[in-house]
Amino acid sequence: MTAQPTAARRPSHAVVGAGFAKQLFGRPAERRLRAALDEGLERVERVLAEQVRYADEVAQVTTTYLLDAGGKRLRPMLVLLTAQLGPDPVNEELDLAAAAVEITHLASLYHDDVMDEATLRRGVTAAHLQWSNSTAILAGDLLFARASQVFSELGTEAIRLQADVFERLVLGQMHETIGPREGQDRIEHYLQVLADKTGSLIAAAAVYGVMLSGAPDEYKAAMREFGEGVGVAFQIVDDVIDLSPDHGKTGKLAGTDLRAGVETLPVLLLEQRAERGDADAADLLERIRTRVAGTAPGSADPTLARPEAVGSADEDEIAAIVAELRDHDVTRETLEAAQAQVRRATGALDALPAGVVREALREFAERLVNRDF
Repeated sequence: MTAQPTAARRPSHAVVGAGFAKQLFGRPAERRLRAALDEGLERVERVLAEQVRYADEVAQVTTTYLLDAGGKRLRPMLVLLTAQLGPDPVNEELDLAAAAVEITHLASLYHDDVMDEATLRRGVTAAHLQWSNSTAILAGDLLFARASQVFSELGTEAIRLQADVFERLVLGQMHETIGPREGQDRIEHYLQVLADKTGSLIAAAAVYGVMLSGAPDEYKAAMREFGEGVGVAFQIVDDVIDLSPDHGKTGKLAGTDLRAGVETLPVLLLEQRAERGDADAADLLERIRTRVAGTAPGSADPTLARPEAVGSADEDEIAAIVAELRDHDVTRETLEAAQAQVRRATGALDALPAGVVREALREFAERLVNRDF
C-alpha cells in the first residue's frame, strides 16, 4: 500500500476549558497555591498589555487581535507553577518570562493558521482571513521579535532556550509540511512533530519557572521531560476528541480533521494494521481517504481523496465512517498512547520534592488527557 502524506495538523492551542485551575486546585493546601497563581496571572496580563503595544496603528491592531480574543494562558500558568519550586517564586523576571512565552505562543498561532488555511481561531475569524496571509505572517513575526526582546532582558540562558524553542517550532512545521522521509516510520514522525510544535514550548514554560525562581538546576531536565510529555499527550487526545459527535463539547463537526485530509494518530494506526494485512482496516482506511478526506471547505490537502470522490459522500455516510473509526480498536490504542505520554510526564516528577507543587503538576497532566470524548 502506498503511504499517503500526512496533511498539516493545527495544534490545539485552547488547551484547557474554563475553570480548569479551580478544578485542579481544590484541596486546602492547593487553594493557597491557586491564589498565588491567580495573582500571578493577573500580573502577567498587565505585562502582556504593556509588551504587545506598538506605535504603528496597523501593527497594534493586528498583533493584539488574537491576544484580545482570549486563551487559557496555560503556558504562563506553568511558568508560575514551577516557580513555586524555588526560593524566589514571585519576581519581575518570572512575570516577564510568562508573558514572553505566551507572546511566542500567540505568534505561532498566526503562522499556523496561514499554513493550515484555518477559518477560526479562539472563536474569531482567523487573522489571515480578517486581513491577508502576508499581514498575518508579519503580525506573527512582530510577536516573535517582541518575545525575543523580552527574553533579552532575562539573561543568556533564557535567550538560548527561546532560540532552541523557536528552531523546534520551525522544524516541526517544516517536517509536518514535507512529510516523513522515505522509509521513515510515519507514527514516529507524527509524534516528533507533536513534540516539536507543542511539547517544546510547554516544556520551556516549565523550565523558565525553575530557571528564574532560583530552584535547583537538576529540576530543569525533569520539567523539560514533563512538558514534552504533557504536550504530546494533549495533542494525541485531541485526535480522539475530533471524532466526537458532541458538537457542544468540541464546537465542530465530528471528524473535522478527517474531512480536511489530516491523518492523525487513529488513521496512522489504521494504516499500520492495513499494511499488516488487516482487510477490515484497509477497507475503512480506503473509505476515509476516498469518501471523507477533502470534503471540508478549504481542506488542508484535498488531493488525499480521489478527485471524483471529493464532496460526493453525503453527511450521513461521512458521519457513519467517522463513527466507525471512533469505535475501532485503533482509537482505544490512541488513548493508550496518550496515557503512555502522561506516564512519561508524571514519571519525571519523581525528581521533584514531595509536596503540593509536585502533586499539582501530576494532577494537571492527568486532567489534561482525561477529558470528555
